[in-house]
Amino acid sequence: MVKCVSILGSTGSIGRQSLDVIKELPQVRVAALTAGTGVERMAEQCRQFLPKLAVMATQEAADRLSEQIRDLPVRIGWGEEGLIEAATLPEADCVITAVVGMVGLKPTLAAIRAKKRIGLANKETLVCAGEIVMEEARRFGAEIIPVDSEHSAIYQCLMGRGNTRQVKRLILTCSGGPFFGRTRDQLRSVTKADALKHPNWKMGPKITIDCATLMNKGLEVIEAMRLYSMPLEQVDVVIHRQSIVHSMVEFTDGAVMAQMGTPDMRLPIQLALTFPERMACPVDALDLTACPPLTFSKPDEEVFPCLHLARACASAGGTACPAMNGANEEAVARFLRDEIGFYDIYRLVSRAVEKVPFVKEPDLEQILSADRAARLAVNQL
Repeated sequence: MVKCVSILGSTGSIGRQSLDVIKELPQVRVAALTAGTGVERMAEQCRQFLPKLAVMATQEAADRLSEQIRDLPVRIGWGEEGLIEAATLPEADCVITAVVGMVGLKPTLAAIRAKKRIGLANKETLVCAGEIVMEEARRFGAEIIPVDSEHSAIYQCLMGRGNTRQVKRLILTCSGGPFFGRTRDQLRSVTKADALKHPNWKMGPKITIDCATLMNKGLEVIEAMRLYSMPLEQVDVVIHRQSIVHSMVEFTDGAVMAQMGTPDMRLPIQLALTFPERMACPVDALDLTACPPLTFSKPDEEVFPCLHLARACASAGGTACPAMNGANEEAVARFLRDEIGFYDIYRLVSRAVEKVPFVKEPDLEQILSADRAARLAVNQL
């Protein structure tokens, strides 16, 4: 069990839920908190948890925070340099990476090299640079425990197994998002407000839109490949509307192991902090007698082509994945600003991936370059 935590992205959905968990674990202290530009919420968190360091995305936001908490013994930082410092503070033995997007890559690598336990909630880190990240984790002996509910489920199903040689398939479950069962014609006119109505989970806007397009599940397929060293052909997706079974592992003898629980992110967050121990968690227990019937079906990749695109990029490897991820971040941001339609997300991302020069075995700078080129391509398109 960890003793001191830095949370990258503390004012977002995962960050706030991480702090909810920490409130119930009095033996865990907070070393650092980081955020974008949400000064008021960060100020409240600083007053409650008294971190050593608080980091904002911009100097202007950092200056505003400094004014609001000048009576507290909290040092203020900003930008990428501040993020990396938060990720490497000597007193923190765990770093929860809850920031959204590629901004989480360099701080995660820095935390790995500082031999921290990583509570990984930033999927873009593994999608874009999974081979580099996992190799660095092996090299420095850093422990990566996934916080995504699906990957935490797989992690739990594989507990005590040093390898995956006896695994036939990883089966990621997917709620289907708010548009399950609709046709392409019905989806052409959906709005941002429609897409943000996830049936089961309360999450940030970007990941909620990714769930609506099923891009989120495509990203998780790539993440699972990296985390568990599994080929694409052994990572499947099934639609499970109830979000009770969080994911499954099928073994070579045909046995299937599933992890079940109420749809609450505090469960995987707490496990990342307390592993290998399990402790009481402030989450409603799963009542099997009150559950609706559990259903499973195949995803419709014609209606939701982002899932097919993600699998194609996973198959190609190289810079296809960071290009897809960067283009998707840019396209989703435009959708959230009501600048494009729902299917424009797929259109822009697929065309941007085609425009970015492909590198089969990229280094970190080539990965970052592909990300930048894809964002630029979306804007030009």
